[in-house]
Parts: sequence; structure tokens; C-alpha cells
Amino acid sequence: MGVMIRIAVGFLLFACLSGTALAQKVPVEDFFKDPEFSAVTLSPTGEYITVSVPQGDRTLLAAFRVADMELIGKWDYGAQNHADSVRWVNDRRFFVYVSRKLGRYDFRVGTPDVHASDVDGRRRKVIPNGGYFDIVHTLPDDPEHILVQRSVDSAYLFRMNVNSGDVRTVASAPVRFGDFLVDHDGELRYVIGAEENQDNVTLRRDGSSWTEVHRAPMGGATNNPLGFAPDNRMVYTRVSEDGAPTKIFALDADTDEMTLLSENGNVDPYSYLYSSDRRQLLAVRYQDGVPAVDFLDESHAEVGTYAGLMNAFPDHAVAFSGISRDGRYVLAHVYSDVDPGTYYLFDRQTGQARFLLAARSWIKPEQMSPMRAISFTARDGTRVHGYLTVPRNSNGRNLPLILNPHGGPHGIRDTWGFNPEVQFLANRGFAVLQVNFRGSGGYGNAFERKGYRNWGTAMIDDMTDGVEWAVREGIADPERVCTYGASYGGYAALQSIVREPERYRCTIGYVGVYSLPLMFRDGDIPRHESGRSYLARVLPESQAEQQVQSAAFNVDRINVPVMLVHGERDERVPMSQYRALKRALDEAGKPPEVEILARREGHGFQELENNVRLYNAMEEFLNKHIGPGATN
Repeated sequence: MGVMIRIAVGFLLFACLSGTALAQKVPVEDFFKDPEFSAVTLSPTGEYITVSVPQGDRTLLAAFRVADMELIGKWDYGAQNHADSVRWVNDRRFFVYVSRKLGRYDFRVGTPDVHASDVDGRRRKVIPNGGYFDIVHTLPDDPEHILVQRSVDSAYLFRMNVNSGDVRTVASAPVRFGDFLVDHDGELRYVIGAEENQDNVTLRRDGSSWTEVHRAPMGGATNNPLGFAPDNRMVYTRVSEDGAPTKIFALDADTDEMTLLSENGNVDPYSYLYSSDRRQLLAVRYQDGVPAVDFLDESHAEVGTYAGLMNAFPDHAVAFSGISRDGRYVLAHVYSDVDPGTYYLFDRQTGQARFLLAARSWIKPEQMSPMRAISFTARDGTRVHGYLTVPRNSNGRNLPLILNPHGGPHGIRDTWGFNPEVQFLANRGFAVLQVNFRGSGGYGNAFERKGYRNWGTAMIDDMTDGVEWAVREGIADPERVCTYGASYGGYAALQSIVREPERYRCTIGYVGVYSLPLMFRDGDIPRHESGRSYLARVLPESQAEQQVQSAAFNVDRINVPVMLVHGERDERVPMSQYRALKRALDEAGKPPEVEILARREGHGFQELENNVRLYNAMEEFLNKHIGPGATN
């Protein structure tokens, strides 16, 4: 196994911001206005970058020549459309995957077409239905073509012309939703997919036929090839037994011998770092508390560069977002819990790092509040992890606390890094607790499965146990605790006060689900077969139990002030959810104390004016009930 390097180590190669000033009240606009960029990609030669630029209801794309940062191309795909991801298909041409997002907390829904362009904006072309294809290999020796995959009834591998979008079938496999793996010579070797009965299978290509090498029920064990070592014989493979966190092995394709390369007992791998020629896996990145990188081969020259860059930014995480094909230029994203992030381009030939862009240059890290990883044992003995953010200008004791559950809930988790909402609350004097309750992603399939059908029971209990931990530690004032969340987090915020009516002093539900039975009828999730299957798998089976786990059916247990926030154009969690809870509260003589509705907003507010109104009202509501002058 390799050597694990965590943040907050090492010598200083570049000047990094630090400060000891007490936190000042930062304008709410500074937290919620659009960042200057959301993503950066590096071209294969290192000559160009593309930058995704959020602007209200859309995300633009811009291309710059790195040498002089001259703008050489710009793309606007229209209202509610977002330049989501960019994939370079040769040295000067890229594909842009555009998605639609109708609200801040919406999942981005990919549009069927892909937009192709040269970096200077020439030869723009829309590839019809290109969004249904995933890139498997860019074939560097053939700049006119790439390998792509698409699944219909079976999985297909195609050769696509990057200029015209024309495709030619290379192979097919008897699985649905298949992911193909080719070796460094472009030869087809494996496919990973699912069958009609939802079994996950891995097949090996033997001549012109397929041989099954692994099978397990959905959510069970995994054995998935990830990539090939330089010799095309050793296969980097992801293995999980009985739903435990995934480990990385090297599999000898000739002998089937497995050698352990990397593991973390708590979490799955978060991302992978390859050599510039894409032939060698150099490191595995984990998010076990703070980010950590497990380097697999310390002798590789590029590993020294990566380790040096990590050491250069103490108390920061460094995510490596790209490296030029010749290994000279490295794109590094440097961020922390108090720093929204900056991109640098490091030249390995000169040993110099060049500043490119800052996401929110107006944020002063010395005014932000530190976020620390925590863990505790839940009531049934399960170990649960999360994060605690304590106001910078406090002594960290006897604080008003906000329980802030994440959305999703499955496959999603909270991670260490700059969170504008958490930082806003901490800047206003509140400690913020984020719990990666069972059902969250990233801790192995078994941990996620523990949340299925338990949205309003065991998952809520994990959050409550986190609050009790904070009280026992003396961090939280037991008389000043509120809940706040959005989407599933909004559901959890209300269900927490239903399940624990004596623990909390107030609650805020933002675009939340309040009636589980309505999820099967309203919104965009039940419109599609995949959405209906998801609901059937994760929600309680009987309507009676769905009602038990729904705030709208249990308002008799709600005895604290309620604030409700909703967008009237929300398709993910439609207004029927808000109305169900609002009607039940009104009929019980317990109307919401504060309501904020926005006519033009969807699943989470996007307009700055609406966000300013929301968070000012939230601050006033929280101060009234658990702030310094609150009386209970």
C-alpha cells in the first residue's frame, strides 16, 4: 500500500493567506452571489483552459489561452442551461455536456444533445442525442475519433467522429447500463453493467465472446475493473465485500491474483489520480473527515510534484484537475473550509505556480469559521461521521446550534470544504452540525442501505444522536437547538421535531418533502421508470408507515415555531408538499410563523435578491428563538 498524505503538512512554496482577526459580520450578498467560476479544465497540450461561469439562470463557458489569459471563445446555451462538464477530445476540440437545472438544489438533468467546438469557437456543431453517449477513450493517436458507449436494451461500444458525430458500432454486451473498459491499445477488455433483475455483473472479453467474472445483487458486493497498468496485464480493480467501503486492488489478468493497493476503513475512494500518459494509477483520494491522498508509487517523478504542491498549501486541500499530456503543466485547485478556492497552473519545468482564477475573491478566509470532522456512536452502536463548524469569534462552548442535514439523501454526503450557507450561519454566531447519517453515500453500500425505508426513523435518530453528542461535549446549549435543511434536509428538519418534540426550539424547512405518499404522485421523480423504482426501493412500503414518517400527518407533535420556504416552480418537490404541511398546521391552529414563497424560483432559490430576502429572514427567525436574547 502507498503513503497517505493529509492536508496541513509541509513546507511553504507559495504565500498562503492566514489571519487571526475575529470574525466580522459579512454581508449576506457575499455568501450567496454567483462565484466567478464553477469549473476549470486544461487542454491536453496545456495551452488552453475552459472556465464555467455561473450567471444567474445559466452557466456560460469561456476559453482562454493560458500564455496571456486572452479570451478566445465564449458560449451561452440559454436560460436554465448550464455548461456542466467539458471533455477534450483532441488538442483543440472539446465536447460540452449541457444540463438543465431549475433550482439551486435540483439535480442537473443532462440535455440529449452535445455541443462540440474548437477552442477558438470555430466548427461549432450540435451532436444530436450525443448526451446519451459516454466517452470511453479519447484515442490520442487518432485525433479524429473517440470511443463512446451507449446503453439501450444492451450496451454498445461505438467509434465516433469528433467533427461530424457519426458513429460506427465496435461491440455490444448483454447488459443494461454498461460501462466498457479498454486497455492502453484501445482493445476492449471488460464491461460492467446490470441485468433486468438488477443484478450487477462484470464480464471479461474473451475473443469475440464474454465471460462472467462477477455477479451480485444491487447494493451488494462489487468487483469492477477501473483501468490498466502500463503493461496492460495488471488491472486496477475496485472491490467491496458485503457492502463494506471499496478497496483498490491490482488484478493479474492472467493468474487472477489480487494485490491490495489502497484502502480506507471508513470511506470509499473519492477520486483517482493518474500519470500524465494515463497509463499508471498514482494515487487514490479519500474524504475521511478532511481530504487525504494515498500515493501508490513514491518513485514516480510526478508523485513528487503532487506531494510538493500539497505541502505548499498548509491547511488547504489540493485537487489536481488536469495535467498536460507531456507532464509539464499541472492544474491545481486549492481550497479549504474557509477558502472558496483558487486555481493555479504549475509548470514542472520552471518550478513556478501561476495564479489563474479565484472562485470568490471577495471572501476573506480570516473572517470565516473552521470546520472540523467529528464522529460519534449512534444508539444502536453504528459509528456515524460528520462535521461541526464553530463561529470563529467564539470560545466553542454552550453555543446555539443548527442541525443542518444534507439533501439527497442517498449517494450524497457532506464533505470538508467551503460551504456558503454553513459559513453564513457561523458568521451570525451559530454552530452548525452536519451529520452523514446512515443512508448517506461514500461509506460503503451497506451503510447506505441502512437508510432505505428509514427516512423518518433511523436516519433521523442518527441526527438526534449527533445533537446529543454536541450537548454532552459542552459545545451546544441544550436549550438553544434548531433544525434547518433543504430538499431531503427540509424533510429531516421537520421530521426531527416530530420524532423529538422536546429537543428543538424551532425548525426551518426549505423546499422540503413533508408527505411521503405525495412523492409517488407529484413532482418529476415519479414521471420516469427509474424514479419510480428508486422510490419503491427507498421509501416505506405501506402507506400507513409512509404517513408515520411524514410531518404533514403528525402536526399534533409539532410544538415549536416553523418557517417554511418554497419556490412556486419547483418540479422536484412541488408546491403540493408545502400545501400539505401548511394546511395541516393551519387546521391544527399552528400556522407557520414565517413563510417565504418565490413565484419564479424552483427547487432552491437562484436569484440573488430572493436569497438575500431568505437568509435575512432566516437570521431574524433564528435570533428570535435561539439567539443571544432568545427566551424560551
